[in-house]
Amino acid sequence: MKLCDTHCHLDDERYFDDLDLVINRAKENGITRFIIPAAHPDDTKRAQEISHRHDCVFFATGLHPNYPHLYDERFIESFIEDKKCVAIGECGLDYYNIEEALNRTQIQSAEKLKELQKEVFESQIKLAIKHKKPLIVHIRDASNDSLEILQKYSKELVGGILHCFNADFQLLSLAKDGFYYGIGGVLTFKNARKLVEVLPKIPLESLLLETDSPYLTPHPYRGERNEPSYIPLVLDKMSEILNIDKEILVSKINQNTETLFGNLFKAS
Repeated sequence: MKLCDTHCHLDDERYFDDLDLVINRAKENGITRFIIPAAHPDDTKRAQEISHRHDCVFFATGLHPNYPHLYDERFIESFIEDKKCVAIGECGLDYYNIEEALNRTQIQSAEKLKELQKEVFESQIKLAIKHKKPLIVHIRDASNDSLEILQKYSKELVGGILHCFNADFQLLSLAKDGFYYGIGGVLTFKNARKLVEVLPKIPLESLLLETDSPYLTPHPYRGERNEPSYIPLVLDKMSEILNIDKEILVSKINQNTETLFGNLFKAS
């Protein structure tokens, strides 16, 4: 078995002491490729450096919607020509816990914060179009606005992944526009009824696997640090829900991964 963790924050400080062990443990469990999404400007350079130390690691350049006040288009674009950069993101919209976001950004109203997030999201979409890179999209409590923006640009984009898919039925329409759905540890949670219900409605040709490590650790390890080696737990649950043999799922998901991100499994 070989699989790609399409979304793992291996640049996080929780891996500073044992990153090599984490990667080796993942490889022992069949996870042979890793994509680190950009979140904060301070982390992007580290993600790039990790990707150049490990042939199996790739990265994306972008800005998480929690930090729209830090957006610097030239900084993000400066990483795009790197051969290990495979996407733009994670970018998107996040309207969860607006009060905390207002305090963090020092923006004075929820509406101004939302408008800035939209502007930054659209700017990164335009970078993806310009450089023909897929998007890694973060959506939290913002499905309507996200869908409207993504549909606006869908014909110009080369596709993207809805990271940690939130199980909103309305977002399923993006499959026909070349978007994929990142499924992670949430699928194994006892309270994941909505995602369990929606999963069979996602085309098999649009499924991808991720962990969002170090977050969203799958059952039975909830509460511990997540890591890519846990992807087989998500695969097992997906196979059970869809009633599809795991080897068939692996083959299809790998095909989906390479369709979106390029020939990662044959990269040196």
